[in-house]
Amino acid sequence: MNRLWRTIVLGFWLLISAGAATAGPRQVQPLDDGWRFIRQDVADAQAPAFNDRAWQALTLPHTFNAEGEGADKDHYYRGPAWYRKTFTHTVRTGTRTFIEFDGAHLATELWLNGQKVGLHEGGYARFRFDLTPYLKAGCNVLAVRIDNGRRDHVAPLAGDFTQFGGIYRPVRLVTTDDVHFDMLDFGGPGVYITPSQVTDSRADIAVTARVSNASAREVSAEVMVRLLDATGKEVLNLHQPVTLAAAATVPVTLSGAVDHPRLWQGINDPYLYTARIELLNPVANPGVHDRLDIATGLRDIRIDPDQGLILNGKPYQVYGPNIHLTMRPGKTVAVSDADIDSDFELWKEMGATGLRLAHYQHSQRPYDIADRDGYLLWTEAPIVSEVNGSDAFVANASQQLRELIRQNYNHPSVFMWGLGNEIYKVDGDSARVLDTLQKLAHEEDPTRPTAYANCCGEIDHPQAMHTDLIASNVYFGWYRGEFDDLEPWLDKNHKTRPTTPQAISEYGAGASLIHQQDPPRRPQTTDLWHPEQYQTLYHEAAWRQMRDRPWLWARFIWVGFDFPSNGRHEGDRKGFNDKGLVSFDRTTRKDAYFWYQANWTTRPMVHITSRRYNVRTQATADIKIYTNQPPVTLKINGIEQPAPTVIDHAATWTVTLAPGRNRLEARAGGVTDTVEWVYQPQ
Repeated sequence: MNRLWRTIVLGFWLLISAGAATAGPRQVQPLDDGWRFIRQDVADAQAPAFNDRAWQALTLPHTFNAEGEGADKDHYYRGPAWYRKTFTHTVRTGTRTFIEFDGAHLATELWLNGQKVGLHEGGYARFRFDLTPYLKAGCNVLAVRIDNGRRDHVAPLAGDFTQFGGIYRPVRLVTTDDVHFDMLDFGGPGVYITPSQVTDSRADIAVTARVSNASAREVSAEVMVRLLDATGKEVLNLHQPVTLAAAATVPVTLSGAVDHPRLWQGINDPYLYTARIELLNPVANPGVHDRLDIATGLRDIRIDPDQGLILNGKPYQVYGPNIHLTMRPGKTVAVSDADIDSDFELWKEMGATGLRLAHYQHSQRPYDIADRDGYLLWTEAPIVSEVNGSDAFVANASQQLRELIRQNYNHPSVFMWGLGNEIYKVDGDSARVLDTLQKLAHEEDPTRPTAYANCCGEIDHPQAMHTDLIASNVYFGWYRGEFDDLEPWLDKNHKTRPTTPQAISEYGAGASLIHQQDPPRRPQTTDLWHPEQYQTLYHEAAWRQMRDRPWLWARFIWVGFDFPSNGRHEGDRKGFNDKGLVSFDRTTRKDAYFWYQANWTTRPMVHITSRRYNVRTQATADIKIYTNQPPVTLKINGIEQPAPTVIDHAATWTVTLAPGRNRLEARAGGVTDTVEWVYQPQ
């Protein structure tokens, strides 16, 4: 394996209208309203005349597994359901109309006006169908059968998370000219931008546009690329003619360079350009077949086994949480952009520099936010826990990886491709799957390295030998071992594979907001008792052992939010994994969240821990406060306490509480935090 991996990529931000308005030459019609739904299989539901008046009326996004929030595996529906909708359409000569699903889980069969349009298998990527041959002027009837049941050839086959069925992201019609950027390129934009030799003096850029001619005649066109800075000033102009045969799709590559570019610098300066790519008609007026605006960022990344991740020539520490899809109580994964935005505000406030998007492709919103705000992203294919070596499974895994790469190729935030997570069985099947995906990833994108999240084996374990980078899911002090086992284990791994860049892809411990104990006893992981204080101690110990090892190219906490996992029954809730730094409903940040905020941010903050352990039966109490602004002072009932013991960003006192109410007030750096504890002598 090479000692040094270099990856240089640009970002992508596809801008289309939110309403039924023109997005350049394209017409976009949302299809989120006016659906009928039933959660069962129904014969002949694809027929246009089928009577669906007794079905539920709803608006997308929608999941038919709302009961999966907190459900165990015996009360969690995995099977077929139907959606139907009518819409009107005006047929225009010289155009193509596509339906675009941002996400539907797991298998989607589509009919239009009673005719079978197609099948998509995979629950997390965007996908499209060409509706043109099936559309008619006036009223049209869509019928969609979604099946959330396990299919032995469709990934993921397993995983420690609930798989929510339904059309859980928006759907729209997109109408283009017959001559357009490829709309059937695995859900991708059809335009792919690759820079090379990126420095603050110059950046070389290649743009490959897949151009489709759906007409029955040869067409001459021109591809034009304009790169605009944030003020709208043009910094690069490229153009190239192309002759398109009838019913053909051809790639067109244009190359140029930008002098003295402003680089994308992670959270410090996530500068974005706009690439305007136009497909011009030289004989018509206004003369534009198609147009895309793509937000782009220029940066150079190297990942080194000794120095970790190097961004634009300087070491750059990557740390933050793993996150599943944004969810909310009552609607789980069927969320709005505003819900996703508010999730990301929490990670900005915590000071994260990177995120791992587990364990599958997310909607485009998180990638766009990461481009804009400067997060570095690990994003991965849904190869989780279990695989099989059948040709059908390998083909589906390859399809979903290809979708992941093409849809996210242009994002500057994405710095590697994850090929799998915790495949437990080591055999020829797992080797075949990982080797196939490794080869495919480099065919699709030679500029980014691959990674695998290894678990339950050593760093030279056979499962960990397929990818360019390696990362470990490790839980010393939770599933096995003691807190202090992490440091020697990390150093042993670095010595065992000194030429392979290494990271921590998961580490964490469970915590219930209503389980309070100080000092906490170590819980059994499957127990119904998960004291919050133990999670806090876990994260203090883990971060102290990881932070001073710069060769780790990333450190990702498991996990950002508590989340539904139907196979679990532990802590205070059935059907949940409670390792989140933030509660499932997003209303409460656990103490461990503030530990990281104290370590990762400079904006003044102070936080009194164990605030939910507010009824005490012992007079002597330990008080711990996190802050990034020493010195910190503590008053109890207005009386200032002696100077604390301070280790890193944690200040501690041992105090004697007065019977009754005790008001604690902490001050540091001009900010204040207060809590009230009640001491009730026994």
